[in-house]
Amino acid sequence: MKGPLFFAKILLFGEYGIIIGSKGLSIPFFFFGGRLRLTEEENETTRSSNQSLCEYTKYIAGLSEDLLRLDWEALKADLDRKLYFDSNIPQGYGVGSSGALVAAFYDRYALEKTYSKDDMTSQKITHLKNIFATMESHFHGQSSGLDPLSSYLSLPLLIHSKDNIEFTGILEQNSSGEGAVFLIDTGSRGVTAPMVSLFMEYMKEEGFRKMMNYEFTQITDLCIENFLKSNLKSLFENMKSLSTLVLRNFKPMIPLQFHGLWKKGLETNAYYLKLCGSGGGGYLMGFTPDLITAKKLMQGYQIEVVHYF
Repeated sequence: MKGPLFFAKILLFGEYGIIIGSKGLSIPFFFFGGRLRLTEEENETTRSSNQSLCEYTKYIAGLSEDLLRLDWEALKADLDRKLYFDSNIPQGYGVGSSGALVAAFYDRYALEKTYSKDDMTSQKITHLKNIFATMESHFHGQSSGLDPLSSYLSLPLLIHSKDNIEFTGILEQNSSGEGAVFLIDTGSRGVTAPMVSLFMEYMKEEGFRKMMNYEFTQITDLCIENFLKSNLKSLFENMKSLSTLVLRNFKPMIPLQFHGLWKKGLETNAYYLKLCGSGGGGYLMGFTPDLITAKKLMQGYQIEVVHYF
């Protein structure tokens, strides 16, 4: 058995903001992917993955059948045959490694699932997201369900609110364009749960709460609107505001050795950085109007382009 491939995801906009109701924009990231497979030749990687899937199955077994019904006979048979998740999605990098696993697990073993891109209403998308949120909570303590949803549907998603999500088109890819969205590898893994816990502690402070509810939400919504409408001039103006706001208020989520690089982008206007996922490690995300110039200023850093424009 070799299951279908489920891809990583990039949350272009909305990290932390979607928790409090700002918009979000998620796209599939086809550079990384994973699939369920049966072990042909056992090794440390397949054994570790199989053990993780066995533990995950125990968690899933405790969920209500009103939410999720599985083909337990097929699942148990596959686990006995050393089922594992064959993936090159880096863990702790903010690109949805656990989300892809959940999507693959649901696709393989869920009963009564219905899915047609031509008949996928906002209500159906929200229902599926809620199922995925419960399924993925095993890995993060709490999940929005957006990562597995993005991986499962493999289409750009515009998140208006937690109960209003729709498919969307995005700024057209232009391989000969000078501008780009890119990722920078910080060289270390991030861990979602403690970062989210820290954010929730910050939200208890009135000043931080006002900043999130007004400045952060407004700027994020404008960035999404600019990106979807291909308004690059306004996009970079608002990206600078967003990058400044994140550096000022989310310093613990940005690895210390990258604070200088972050400031350099703001000072030169050559690129603007933001978080990719919850932060604390993994990837940082950048937007630049001129990739060649940006790369010169970021020599020595590992950069992966997500989208050219």
